[in-house]
Amino acid sequence: MKVIVIGGGTSGLMASVSAAMHGAEVVLLEKNPTLGKKLLHTGGTRCNVTNRRTPEEIVKHIPGNGRFLYSAFSQFDNQDIIQFFESRGVRLKEEDHGRMFPVTDSAKTILETFIQEIKKLGVQVRTNVKVKTIRVSDGAVRVVELDNGEQLEADAVILATGGKSYPKTGSTGDGYGIAKVAGHTITPLFATEVPLTSGEEFIKKGELRALSLRNVALSVLNGKGKPVVTHQMDMIFTHFGVSGPAVLRCSS
Repeated sequence: MKVIVIGGGTSGLMASVSAAMHGAEVVLLEKNPTLGKKLLHTGGTRCNVTNRRTPEEIVKHIPGNGRFLYSAFSQFDNQDIIQFFESRGVRLKEEDHGRMFPVTDSAKTILETFIQEIKKLGVQVRTNVKVKTIRVSDGAVRVVELDNGEQLEADAVILATGGKSYPKTGSTGDGYGIAKVAGHTITPLFATEVPLTSGEEFIKKGELRALSLRNVALSVLNGKGKPVVTHQMDMIFTHFGVSGPAVLRCSS
């Protein structure tokens, strides 16, 4: 069975590993020159691999309705993720709120583990290739057409292009148009977790830039000055405002 995976980020890498482990001939397509570009930025470049808390706790803290994750967790949950990396020699550590990081504090450790695994499994990787569209036949995707006109046949196609949250890393929303061709409906898009900007002079002057605060309570106030949401996590002052887990969670 030949499987084409579109997108060489974290999801695409894991999908390639899983398909190859189950005996498929896998081709991984990535439009960037290298794999895992956004992965290297996650967790402040340290890569928050997963969370050790129970699935119920994780779902409770997902913005919106996180119950859709239960079906995924029944197949491969956070404990499986931990076992996946530790069985491949990656030591992980637990920090506040159950967050799991590699002991190296480097996202590169996670990316290198994925790359070693797909090499071992014989996954064919093609970078600098952009998918133009897909072709559906008898209710299944059978052909992937590249920008250069090349057509690749497959028994199955996995779309793992990510969203459109970080264009500099390649997350430009390409997958939505491809999904529409396959008959999917795309709901209106909006950001769920974003850093916050500020026009305060001390922010503009960079007086607190790069200052990190550990395990602090951050609140968002309404027009009457009353808190509408509060999260106690880490945060950091940036050149434009504030960011970090506490800020991202409050923004959601």
